[in-house]
Amino acid sequence: MDGLLNVHKPSGITSFEVVRRVRQLSGERRVGHGGTLDPLATGVLPVALGQGTRVLEFLERTTKTYRGAIRLGITTDTDDAEGRVLAERSPEAVSLDALEKALSRFRGRIQQAPPRYSALKRAGIPAYKMARAGEEVILEPRTVDVLRLDLLAFESPLAVVEVECGRGTYIRALARDLGEALGCGAHLQALVRRRVGPFALEDAISLEDLAQTFREGRAGDVLEPLDCILLHLAAAILGPEKVGAVRNGQGVTFPTDDVQQCRAYSTEGQLVALLRQEGQLWRPYKVFAS
Repeated sequence: MDGLLNVHKPSGITSFEVVRRVRQLSGERRVGHGGTLDPLATGVLPVALGQGTRVLEFLERTTKTYRGAIRLGITTDTDDAEGRVLAERSPEAVSLDALEKALSRFRGRIQQAPPRYSALKRAGIPAYKMARAGEEVILEPRTVDVLRLDLLAFESPLAVVEVECGRGTYIRALARDLGEALGCGAHLQALVRRRVGPFALEDAISLEDLAQTFREGRAGDVLEPLDCILLHLAAAILGPEKVGAVRNGQGVTFPTDDVQQCRAYSTEGQLVALLRQEGQLWRPYKVFAS
């Protein structure tokens, strides 16, 4: 069973639990997900089965869209509603104008320190485990891209924002930093991921409906093909001789435009490999089983 699922993760369970359930439903051993969602968060969680796990890396390079409710005035140790309250300050002085001005500081390419309670590792240990053990955790700021940050609603103490961002952006950290910029503190109260690359929330399937689909033997109705996240790459169709060469790891030649990577298909329309141009040859760097 090879492909990708657009799963609507519910609140209260981990992304790994979703993977476990899909593995159990499908009977497929190779199952992975494209981008962790915190237990509190809901929304789009791409799940790959079989050879789909080999293309998940391409999802990491796509943008993601989130809608979050930020609670002003309360700071927590996890930067979200699941954490321990560290401080409370009145947000009454925060006006709509002040909020809009503060948000403008977090658009574009910014520096962001990840939350202490995150899966990032220090000396091989996840930061959240160190934090839970009472150890001091210092995660250096890193560059992230916030392509869009819109204020959808504001009724103190809640601000609802929609964020389109690149890889490595933490919406929890954005909420935390916004609170610091406003001088009242803040945390992320709720979060919905609305899009990951080509996967949109309105097309996502719930775990309950997914279980029913598998029970009825209709998994093919919701399983997206491997190349659904590869369409940004050029495509080439190879004859049987070149397909055989590529499957054996050999380079091939064919006319091409000015591109460096491409998808290679057989004349029957099957995805054979991903190729990279090296000199005069196109060499396979991912070959998919027939």
